[in-house]
Amino acid sequence: MSTDSVKRAESTPDEPMPFAELGMKQDEYDRVKEILGRRPTGSELAIYSVMWSEHCSYKSSKVHLRQFATKAPESEALLVGMGENAGVVDIGDGWAATFKIESHNHPSYVEPHQGAATGVGGIVRDIMSMGARPIAVMDSLRFGAADAVDTRRVLPGVVEGISHYGNCLGLPNIGGEVVFDPCYIGNPLVNALCVGLLRKDQIKLATAPGPGNKVVLFGASTGPDGIGGASVLASATFEDESHAKRPAVQVGDPFMEKLLIECCLELYTADVVVGIQDLGAAGVSCATTELAAKGTGGMHVDLNLVPLRDPSLRPEEILMSESQERMMAVVRPDDIPAFMAICQKWDVPATVIGEVTDTGRLVMTWDDEVIVDIPPGTAADDGPVYERPFHEPAGQAALNADAPDRLERPDDLRAALLRLLGSPNLASREWVTSQYDRYVRSNTVLAQPADAGMLRVHEAMDGAEPTTRGIALATDGNGRYAKLDPYAGAQLALAEAYRNVAVTGAQPLAVTNCLNFGSPEDPEVMWQFAEAVRGLADACRILGVPVTGGNVSFYNQTGSTAINPTPVVGVLGVIDDVAKRVGSGFTAEGLRVALLGETREEFGGSEWAHVAHGHLGGLPPVADLAAEQALAAVMVEAARRGLVEGSHDLSDGGLGVALAEACLARGVGATVTLTGDPFTALFSESAARALVAVRPEAFEEFAALCARHDVPCYGLGTTGGSSLVVEGVLDVPVADLRDKHAATLPALFG
Repeated sequence: MSTDSVKRAESTPDEPMPFAELGMKQDEYDRVKEILGRRPTGSELAIYSVMWSEHCSYKSSKVHLRQFATKAPESEALLVGMGENAGVVDIGDGWAATFKIESHNHPSYVEPHQGAATGVGGIVRDIMSMGARPIAVMDSLRFGAADAVDTRRVLPGVVEGISHYGNCLGLPNIGGEVVFDPCYIGNPLVNALCVGLLRKDQIKLATAPGPGNKVVLFGASTGPDGIGGASVLASATFEDESHAKRPAVQVGDPFMEKLLIECCLELYTADVVVGIQDLGAAGVSCATTELAAKGTGGMHVDLNLVPLRDPSLRPEEILMSESQERMMAVVRPDDIPAFMAICQKWDVPATVIGEVTDTGRLVMTWDDEVIVDIPPGTAADDGPVYERPFHEPAGQAALNADAPDRLERPDDLRAALLRLLGSPNLASREWVTSQYDRYVRSNTVLAQPADAGMLRVHEAMDGAEPTTRGIALATDGNGRYAKLDPYAGAQLALAEAYRNVAVTGAQPLAVTNCLNFGSPEDPEVMWQFAEAVRGLADACRILGVPVTGGNVSFYNQTGSTAINPTPVVGVLGVIDDVAKRVGSGFTAEGLRVALLGETREEFGGSEWAHVAHGHLGGLPPVADLAAEQALAAVMVEAARRGLVEGSHDLSDGGLGVALAEACLARGVGATVTLTGDPFTALFSESAARALVAVRPEAFEEFAALCARHDVPCYGLGTTGGSSLVVEGVLDVPVADLRDKHAATLPALFG
């Protein structure tokens, strides 16, 4: 037997180790030595460096994220909350939904196609690891200025990567966002969401109980791709040499992932899985430490047994590799033959690489040499926790004082509407979404450009008992609002996603989030983060929707220039009968058009100020959460009673853009009359508002419903004709609206 690495580490305490090259600080390295009572071996250093990275350990955010638990609202629906691979909520009729959103920002800048593709693959495996069948994906994307050279490099590759991976998996892409802003140049945001279904009594967890149980690595073999990928790329700022990090970006194989999905589902049905973990960021390091820490505390692994694509890989590289399409399961010894047979059926390679122990130690060997001997919880759960200093940005008061009141308002509101409708952030996303399959599996009942995606539950799972139930999902965020006021900006992101789900007729139930910020080492960025988390936690408590999990993405900046703080919020809702869903926009002629909610002069961070003047200043709209809750109650009950024929939330671009998009939904025009200042009425971005189309005979009943919930309801006019007419203000043929709306992205990206 060769010299034991652990014993050699004990006898050579002063041997220099490359901790700084792996992103570890001196005090962190010193703590590792204190935990182990010696210096770490090279393999142990690899484990701690990736597990204690910002991306994996949340060391700068933990102290703030705890508010999602301490302020969590009571929720009978919540089955699994934060701390697992994804949250799980009870959606009724014995079914549960699991959903989560995560970032793959830095890899998507370095290599757009693979970065985005593997972002989809990773979030899908998070859902698989909960025992669920993934049934749909969404994405929230942000790029630099639409006409920037680098945006033309990054955006097509990102969209292609998302569409390739999702389409190959046969998962519909049912919604999301595409936003442009100069602040994201060099730091695009690629946030991917997946949702899955399972029976509520079939939840799987990442745990390794039972000494003697076997540890099985199955799926793709391990290669050099992705070594230090998500864990390292997402834990450092971007400089010009970031393209040199290309080898650290993972490479995806969606066809293997499709086999892995079906294999996992059959393994679950056969009840041969005790615990399971996907391999994503930090790869084998993460899976082994987390499974062991949540089980009986010990595990022995022989790294020589890990199947390799590249036989030259060293143990440290095997531990840090983030090769895709891999899972790790804990299996009872008697179930190994059945487990292996199912994997063989699906042509999924599977190898027993270790065994669960009760020693409280994670021990790994290589060539009969002990190269790792650590308490697994110290890597998985006991990483550093930083209470980083934070303070309000020096220019925040001046930014808030620079209200858009001084900006010149347009005389020609028709031209202003068309300009907004054709601007990159408000133009049709069809150039993007047409590359995604929105209807594969035939369970999609709403998809982009609807306010929220919606899926049937019954046909989504093979052999499901009949149910009319459905789930709805929306993601939203606004970096300009959060820049002006991160507390209110986070609440407005939640409010918009909550509203988008509610206007379809679904009851909002739970939240996931992806918090995208600059460097946590910058006190001004940390203030933005702390305020956003505080705002989101407070809003979730008020609205009664718990945070089930999510992701923090720091270091989204180049040099000292950070992106706008961008909390992205996903909301899942449930509808009792998908046949009673409310479609987007004006669905027929002769309907009464009404505006719900109050309109105020609120233009801070608005699309009008951004498009017409390139201006960002003032305060964002008021986040009136009680009004949001009342509006949702109206929309859910109205859908249940069949009172509303079409709806559309009001957000970016205000009522003017909402009216135009409602006309474009089915090519149906409308004639409306506004009261008060027409500019404010058309372009204010006041929250807690929706546009609805109601059958004339049902309008009185609908108005009474609004009154009962104290939701203002203003009759505007009727649908019909081939133009959008705002009496005395503008008259635009729907065909002209469509031409303006549709032309922008194809002209930019070909």
